[in-house]
Amino acid sequence: MIRSALMNVMTSAVLKAGRSLKRDFGEVENLVVSVKGPGDFVTAADRKAEKTLFEELSKSRPGYGFLMEESGTVEGADKTHRWIIDPLDGTTNFLHGLPIFAISVALEREGQLIAGVIYNPATDDFYVAEKGQGAWYNNRRLRVSPRRDMSDSLIACGIPHLGKASHHPRFKAELGAVMAVASNVRRLGAASLDLALTAAGRFDGYWERNLQPWDIAAGLVLLREAGGFVTDLDGEQDMLNKGSVCAGNEHIQRALLATVRKA
Repeated sequence: MIRSALMNVMTSAVLKAGRSLKRDFGEVENLVVSVKGPGDFVTAADRKAEKTLFEELSKSRPGYGFLMEESGTVEGADKTHRWIIDPLDGTTNFLHGLPIFAISVALEREGQLIAGVIYNPATDDFYVAEKGQGAWYNNRRLRVSPRRDMSDSLIACGIPHLGKASHHPRFKAELGAVMAVASNVRRLGAASLDLALTAAGRFDGYWERNLQPWDIAAGLVLLREAGGFVTDLDGEQDMLNKGSVCAGNEHIQRALLATVRKA
């Protein structure tokens, strides 16, 4: 496990927000059966977790800027550092009482991602990474999968929701192409966990479009520190701006990118 001062700051803030989110998840499990539904409740839980993260990180690192899913950009006096935060990645899962969601926090220094924490409060799964210090799941060092053939690989993806129906045809084409060469495909509904599980070697590869920086920033640090390769879907290193990602080990990432782009 990483014992740096930075990681202590990040994990402490995430754990505090996680305790609140875990309590709220216990409530939402009861609300999912209501006619009205728990949408407003989940929104409140999301904002509460983000407020906790903002307050705790501001206290420990005053002056750092923020990019947050709910509150947007908060400029800091220190222009060289920025926290990138998703207080609840996997909102739809949370809304339906599925325990597949996470808090995702990354730190960017002078435009470079240097640390990431991904935590699922429902399962107590903790993924951390810091540049040069490796990637860890609880107390175990992470490495990407060693598989070299797509036919042996389990590939993760993201599916465009109803509000992005215009993206469905392209996704169907990409999915069909991947299904034709991969062992099988999975969709979890939380991009941060898709990247964390790829870093852990549980998924051999992962691709998705239409992402936001807070969805993937922490996971990109994990993936790289676990020995993985990642690009956007143009094969470049502009994932945060382009909102697409293709990840895996050197062999699977290359093959998956070629497959998706050919589709």
